[in-house]
Amino acid sequence: MAARHENTRGPAVGYVDPLGEPFLQTRFALPARPATFLRRRRLTEHLDQALGTPLTMVNGSAGAGKTLLVADWAARLGQPVAWFTNEAEDQGCGVFWAYVLQALRAAGVPLPAGIGCPGDAGRVEHTLLARLADELNGQVRPAVLVLDEFDRVTAPQIAEQLEFVLHHAGPGLRLILVTRTEPLLPLHRYRAAAAMTEIRDAELAFTTDEAAALLERHGLRLSAEATRALVERTRGWAAGLRLCAMAAQQRPDPETYLADFEAGRSTIADFLLAEVLKRQPARTQDLLLGVSVMERFCPELAEALTGTGGVEPELAGLHTQNAFVEDLGHSWYRLHPLFGEILRTHLRVRSPGLEPELHRRAARWLRASGSLPEALAHGAAAGDWEFTTRALVDDLAIGQLFTGLRADDLTELFARMGPEVPGAAAELVRAARDLSGRDVDRGLSHLRRAGDGLRAGDGRRSGEVPSDAAGRLSCVLLEALAARLTGSPGRAEKAVAEAGQLRDAVLAPLLEKHPEFTALLLTHLGSARLWAGRFDEARDALAEAVACPGGASTALPREDSLGHLALIDYLNGWLGRAERQALAALNETERFGLRRPSGPGLGQLVLAAVAVERDDLARARGLLDETAGSGTAPLDPVTAAGRSMATARLLLARGEPRAAAAVADPAASALTASPWAEVHTALVTAAAHLAEGRPDSAAKVLDEVPYDGEPAYAAELAWAQLAAGNRDAAIGLLDLVGGPDRTGPGVTVRAALVRARAAQDEGDDVTARKLLARALLDARGERLRRPFLEAGPRIRHLLDTPPLQALAAGWLTPRGPTARARPGAAAEPAPLVVEELSGREREVLCRLAEMMSTEEIAADLYVSVNTVKTHLKSVYRKLGVNRRGDAVRQARERGLI
Repeated sequence: MAARHENTRGPAVGYVDPLGEPFLQTRFALPARPATFLRRRRLTEHLDQALGTPLTMVNGSAGAGKTLLVADWAARLGQPVAWFTNEAEDQGCGVFWAYVLQALRAAGVPLPAGIGCPGDAGRVEHTLLARLADELNGQVRPAVLVLDEFDRVTAPQIAEQLEFVLHHAGPGLRLILVTRTEPLLPLHRYRAAAAMTEIRDAELAFTTDEAAALLERHGLRLSAEATRALVERTRGWAAGLRLCAMAAQQRPDPETYLADFEAGRSTIADFLLAEVLKRQPARTQDLLLGVSVMERFCPELAEALTGTGGVEPELAGLHTQNAFVEDLGHSWYRLHPLFGEILRTHLRVRSPGLEPELHRRAARWLRASGSLPEALAHGAAAGDWEFTTRALVDDLAIGQLFTGLRADDLTELFARMGPEVPGAAAELVRAARDLSGRDVDRGLSHLRRAGDGLRAGDGRRSGEVPSDAAGRLSCVLLEALAARLTGSPGRAEKAVAEAGQLRDAVLAPLLEKHPEFTALLLTHLGSARLWAGRFDEARDALAEAVACPGGASTALPREDSLGHLALIDYLNGWLGRAERQALAALNETERFGLRRPSGPGLGQLVLAAVAVERDDLARARGLLDETAGSGTAPLDPVTAAGRSMATARLLLARGEPRAAAAVADPAASALTASPWAEVHTALVTAAAHLAEGRPDSAAKVLDEVPYDGEPAYAAELAWAQLAAGNRDAAIGLLDLVGGPDRTGPGVTVRAALVRARAAQDEGDDVTARKLLARALLDARGERLRRPFLEAGPRIRHLLDTPPLQALAAGWLTPRGPTARARPGAAAEPAPLVVEELSGREREVLCRLAEMMSTEEIAADLYVSVNTVKTHLKSVYRKLGVNRRGDAVRQARERGLI
């Protein structure tokens, strides 16, 4: 018979277990909490529910803080808690139940000696379990039993026996299992009956606030951003945070250390390798090391990486065991970030040279499964640039280097590619990289080599489908970009024509998959046509680009095209339309949170030019200042001319003609001349000569302008010729000005002013006033002020006469006592707009004109109904109306829509 001893916490207990070994008292003791332990109220309050349910499971990964949480709660419970820590060496049912009985007795649970004790280490009598359950069921106060490290209990019989005792003990037992895995108990029954309390890994994770408090207990005070980054990297894992904090205590700059430390060479690595990796079978260890190179993986990918089959149950089991394998759903998994870092470091030590091969296998599997972005990343990580460049080109995805959410990532990825990588695909990528940086000469050199390679057939590999069509289409896209950058409309037309011939050779789904390809091609074509002064043809291509689908993937070319359309409207004299197109361009990329490419946006330059025409010089200066330092790469010719034009006109308006002349020439390296850009340069140069009192020099400059009859700038040339003293040349040019269907107030107002000035010169003030009245009516809808301010004193004198004064009051001239109408005279027109409408208010107004309801407008703009109502109230206030119909009518009358 076993020896007995007296225990102050309960009746006499045995000294030894069924194996004849002494009971280890440490296995019944509550684990000590370190001085830096942080009590988290949300978890202890949840654990309090354990007293109301038969079963509680605290299930989390190694180091998640399970044991310390339950030990701290038990110590503060105010009643005895039976605690038993399992060990791997306990194999038999008899030993397990002997320790359970010992834990209960040590906690003071009154169990009679008649219950007995297992005498066989490998088995236990059912009658003993029945007596125990019956005795517990009769307890006045339920016994609280904690089984720590229950995941070490692997015998199914023990789980069945435990469930039997728990069920028949009724309210007399509260069982708390602390485990890394799901126990074999019928948990579904307890969940269905709401008889179970669960705290799982996600709940055990530290929040950012809790992590900050834990770090403070270690004497560390980090910034909120650094704390968030650490929590993200550790996923709030308790042991990881504690080990990081202890390591950082020894560093002179803890925050920098925690941001950059190598997890694979830290105490965290020692912990995870010992507690997680080395507790797995050799096959599972190989599986974990194989998938460590992946951000995410599925069973099929894991099998391709490791060369072994049937891994799906293993992955599911690793997740269930809380072995730092996270389930993403749909059979996809990922490793805990720190665990992944540590496994990769361990992989390099254990199997040198295997990591690149794993990346190579991953790249090929991902490419075959249609996951191009991940395939490219792993191909680059493997250093297999031939595969990586070919995958990009074969997928017709080279346009993604210029647009979309991944443009920056791809640019950074291919920046690592060396010059030694052969092949047409590699040359295409180099050409795209150089052309995006406006290095046209190098880009064209790579493009020629790519074309030669494709013609020689080096885009093929044994056993692969030839990629000539996709490669040639990629060449065409880059040819169109080069044509745009060099101002070569003929080259752009040729490239687009070739693209049309090649489209049939490429699968339609491939083109549908990459709408950015078509959008970029059309944008480059439209820009080249615009440079050549072919406005109508340019508009056709640009409008088609704007209509391209694709969301974020086509946002940048759509913005680019809208900016070009805005410039066409501006040059044709439609200031309001130009402003709306420019604002739409600026909003296009903002909708998707995209970073604009380096260099000023054409839309912003058009807004500056419009502001000059409206005499809002401060706004124009601010817009141009914003673009001054944006990018160092040379601009394409159209954008360069746009910036030159807006800047020069601002300087002229500010009375700085010499400075304006200095910036008038866009200095774009174009192979063909642009008629409108040349006219712009001549106009500014002539204005500078006139300001310096040299009308003959101004006239000579104007006579040398190669004018092609385009009505968009006929009026400006006429005005300049008149100012230079060439009245007949000015009047002749006015016959070329198009009607209101072709040109807007920006053109017609200047033409009317030229005619008014000519009538004045002939002494016909009546005709001059009529022409000025027409000009004022046309101009006020666009708030076009500069032509009148530059018209000279004689025209301004006519504007001061009462009939014209009324038309100019409030928008061109101040409204005041001197402008008050005589008794009986017609009331002066109200100011057009109290305050300028914002871009979003114009969008709402346009949809209002289309008879859309408030709810439909909200859905179309992806905003709330309340936001639309707020915009409508602002629109009504600015237009001075109270109803929807009046707002639309006023907006149309004033040229706002």
